[in-house]
Amino acid sequence: MKPFFFLFLFLAGFQGFGQTTVAPAYDVSTVDGIVKGLYQVISGPAGYRRDWNQMRNLFRSEARLNSIGVDREGKPRFLSMAIEDYIRNAAPNFEQNGFFEQEIGRVTEQYGDMVHVFSTYESRREEKGEVFSRGINSIQLVKKDGRCWSVNIMWNSETKENPIPEKYLKK
Repeated sequence: MKPFFFLFLFLAGFQGFGQTTVAPAYDVSTVDGIVKGLYQVISGPAGYRRDWNQMRNLFRSEARLNSIGVDREGKPRFLSMAIEDYIRNAAPNFEQNGFFEQEIGRVTEQYGDMVHVFSTYESRREEKGEVFSRGINSIQLVKKDGRCWSVNIMWNSETKENPIPEKYLKK
């Protein structure tokens, strides 16, 4: 009997493996809460470990995070990641260098339970430091199960050739 009991306990420990069961630190019932949560969870000083479980809690499990930009040779680049890929790629850089991203403009459109947000941002290495980058996060959300979920984010940094239009700089 005891071997089966221990086997049960061992296997029961894997029941929630890979699932996030953390209480949300952000108001996930509103689009505003999800967007604010996205900026808060990735921002912090060098040496600060982000709460990646809170990040996971903002997204549907099938969500994608997509970056449009240029590579080191100046060639156009598109990178699409699952949430775990994003965390694996971003965590070391964020912890080593510090990263603060702040929303400076937003345009939101909604139809039924589908929401699209163009969220204009600026990025800094220190909370009150100099802006080193600006761009737009295109955030797609769904209202499901009594809350909002991010299902896709695509961001594109501003360049001289691709300045942010004035209409996206208003809150």
